[in-house]
Amino acid sequence: MRRCLLAWIATLALAAGAAEFGHPGGPEPSNLDEIAGVLQRDPYDMELLVSFGTSKGGSAGHLALAIRNDGGAEETVYSANFYADRTPEHANGFYIADLMTRIPKWEYLFRTTSSLGDTAAFGLDFGEIYKRSVVGIRVYAVPKAEREALAAYFMRINDDFHQRAPKAEYHSSEIIYDYMHLNCAKTIGVAFHYGAGYKSLPIKDPLLPGPFAKAIRANIPTEMAVNLMKEWDARGYRMDAVLYRKYEKSTFVDPHEPEKGMFKDLPNRFPSVLSFDFSNDAGAYEDYDNLFAMYVLYNLGRYSVRVDDATKRLVIEAAKDPMPYKRAAEHAAKNADEDSRNFLRRLPFIPKGLRMGAPADNAKVFRQGDATRKEIP
Repeated sequence: MRRCLLAWIATLALAAGAAEFGHPGGPEPSNLDEIAGVLQRDPYDMELLVSFGTSKGGSAGHLALAIRNDGGAEETVYSANFYADRTPEHANGFYIADLMTRIPKWEYLFRTTSSLGDTAAFGLDFGEIYKRSVVGIRVYAVPKAEREALAAYFMRINDDFHQRAPKAEYHSSEIIYDYMHLNCAKTIGVAFHYGAGYKSLPIKDPLLPGPFAKAIRANIPTEMAVNLMKEWDARGYRMDAVLYRKYEKSTFVDPHEPEKGMFKDLPNRFPSVLSFDFSNDAGAYEDYDNLFAMYVLYNLGRYSVRVDDATKRLVIEAAKDPMPYKRAAEHAAKNADEDSRNFLRRLPFIPKGLRMGAPADNAKVFRQGDATRKEIP
């Protein structure tokens, strides 16, 4: 009954042309271009976008890559298309033209209309922050040839998808989206491994058939992000991080998934690695790998961006100077080891590490400690 009611409400709102803030077709932050310009003063070359999970229980989130055009304003996000799986249920009413979508970054994060057309998914293909928080790992001094090789490899994946290739060098079965096999993390990973020559970057493949083998050997967004940061550090690329915080009052209901309810009520979980934390509540992670990822991203953190609820304008909260990666990783490893051991003891203690995501809602990283705040009008 509740599913039918929510579906009816969502359909009625779309039919009536409702366009409130935080809905597709609704108003956007009026100073989006201005804030984008402020963030783009930094000469980063690409940004790995790690989206928080929205599922109850385990939630791995999503991984995408934004490539910048020679320090200019143009940034293109390459993101694996969840619906490009050639199943009958996704044959109509979904964007399925490409396996690797290409989306302007600020559209991917903040805009409420899509360049992909009416079948693009709000909160997934565009307007991510109305559904969940996103952490951007910005990477500096990436050679132009490497960026061009990455973009070309994503197009190669699309070509294989369009040609219905039964397999490829990067995948042992049909080139379609598969949540546990050819997923968002794997498509990003293979572009670096094969396209950009990151031969030491691990890419997982199931060793045996069956769903359990797929789950154990799946490429996970957070694990891929951590491995890529190690690769970038080895190449001498500098990094920092930006937290794009979820707008927490969107009443939009996805008509394809009405049973999940309004965006504002969805979990907003830091994306977990494959661990016992999959069964923990949001903000209650205890696994070393999850703690390390949250701590190292906090240590790399430079900006937090949010929508001010009163003005519906974007605000940049300046928190701190980011640590260099080696120091950020050393601190994160030490604190994650100590904290994970203390969690196992089940005794009260004060964690050593600061998380990319506060315990209450996994999104208030830059309101911890001695952070300062600066609002850009």
